[in-house]
Parts: sequence; C-alpha cells; structure tokens
Amino acid sequence: MLYGIIPPLVTPFDERDEIDEFGLRAEVQFMLNCGVHGLAICGSTGEGHTLSPSETRRITEITIEEVKNCSSRIEHNEIPIIVGIIANSTRQALQHAISVRDLSVAALMVTPPHYLFTPNETEMFAYFHTIAEETGLPVIVYNVVPWAYLSADALVRLMSKTSKVIGVKQSAGDLHALAWLIANLPEGKFVLTAVDDLLYPSFLLGAHGAIAGICTAAPKLSLQLWDAVKSGDHKLALNCHLKLLNLWRFLNAPNFPAKVKAALILQGVPVGCPRRPLQPISGDEFDQLKKVLQSEL
Repeated sequence: MLYGIIPPLVTPFDERDEIDEFGLRAEVQFMLNCGVHGLAICGSTGEGHTLSPSETRRITEITIEEVKNCSSRIEHNEIPIIVGIIANSTRQALQHAISVRDLSVAALMVTPPHYLFTPNETEMFAYFHTIAEETGLPVIVYNVVPWAYLSADALVRLMSKTSKVIGVKQSAGDLHALAWLIANLPEGKFVLTAVDDLLYPSFLLGAHGAIAGICTAAPKLSLQLWDAVKSGDHKLALNCHLKLLNLWRFLNAPNFPAKVKAALILQGVPVGCPRRPLQPISGDEFDQLKKVLQSEL
C-alpha cells in the first residue's frame, strides 16, 4: 500500500520549453535526501497536462534512474514512483500509460476526462477500468476536477468493481467527502489527501498519506507533520499545520507550478521555468515567498 508523504514533483523546463534533465535529477535527489516515502511525477504540479507520451516516459526513466543512483548512498526503503496522466480520452490516456508500462512504476495517477464534455458515471468507470486492464498497472483516481468530480459513493463503487483501481487522490478541498470516503473504503484500498492546507485533519481522519503540492514546496515540514501525527505529538503537529497553512496562503494561486518551483529554487533546487504560457513569478512575489519560507521552514 502506498502511504506517507509523496511529493508531486514539478517538471523542470528550460528556456526552450524542453525538459531540464539536470534540474529533474537534482529535484529527485533533494526529495530523497529529505526522506520522502514516494514520488509522484507528471501530475498537476508537474504540468502533466502539457506533456506528450514520450515526455512522460522520459521523465519516468530519469526519475527511476536517479532513485537507483541515490539508493547506494541514502538509506531508505524502496521508493515507489507514481506516474500522473491528465488526458481527455481513453485513447489519449492509454498512449501515456502504455509508454511507461514496461518501467518500474508503482501506479498510474489518472484524472477523469474533463474538457468541456463530462462523461457520465458509467463512462467514467469504463475509462478507469480500461486503463487498468489494458496496461496491467494499478490505477489511482486523481479526483480533482470540479465539473468531473466523482462522489465518495461513486469512488467506493468503482474501487469495489475494479480490483486494479487501488486508491484515490482526493483533492478539491472537500474534507467532508474525504471523511466519508475513508470511512467507507473497500478492504485493501487507500486514500491519499491533496487538501493541501488541511493535511493535519486529513491524517487524523485516517488518510493514508498525501500527494499534495505543498509537500513539494515544503517536504521536510510535511514529513515532520506526518511523523508527529503518527507518534501522537499533537502539539508539534499543530505547529507544523499552522506553518504549512501560512505557506499555502501564498502558494494557492493560478500560477501554482511557478510558485512551487520558486519555493524549490529558494531551497537550492534548480527546477527552472514553468512551461509557457506560464511565466516565473515576479520579483516582488519571489521576495514575499522568501520571507514566508525563512519564517516557516
């Protein structure tokens, strides 16, 4: 079972909008040195909606290579790698999924199709079932799109019907849905929270971990929160929560990937630029973020 703090990596791009392999390797090293429990790539924070299947494969290859390179000098358990797929048809999703199915991938993290025309529940179930069956890879439902949002009851039915749909990344800030989903999970399934500013109550409700952008911007603090909850040190956990909450107030914006990249750059990780049309944050925003990080990390 996947668990703990699993940061969704940003995808470093250079000035030509190409994948910056050096920056990606540095980011993986940084996260492993922090002690994270897994890595998620090509998700929303990683600008996965901009990636081609060949780019998804290359990012996966680099991440796997760097985990193997680091394993000889960093003591850690096996680090699972989750590959995100943000697509709008079964065919498109399969192109991405098939591109990585021969690699050492723990699971796919897949959004529902969502551009303009929202599938009904039967179509949604068929979408996830087909991806899982045709690739042979476990699937995590990335439940994030407000107009293509699966209810907690629907997610329970989907996981009950499709054995390879192994869990849910529950997003969109709905703690009520998260609580109901956790309380009614089929046996052997799991829920990872992506309610960035409410990781603490998510963990208290029984979330098995987090794949949330704030874990990428502040992995050490997120891990400290996770460990505090697990050890029952709620004074420390509340202190971590308040620090993460303050950071989230700055990060939560339409140019979220650019802000997370700036947070990593301020911690010495050269993750480059967002992919156009997104632009790096302004100098004033960079200075504001620097003050927040100096205060909270």
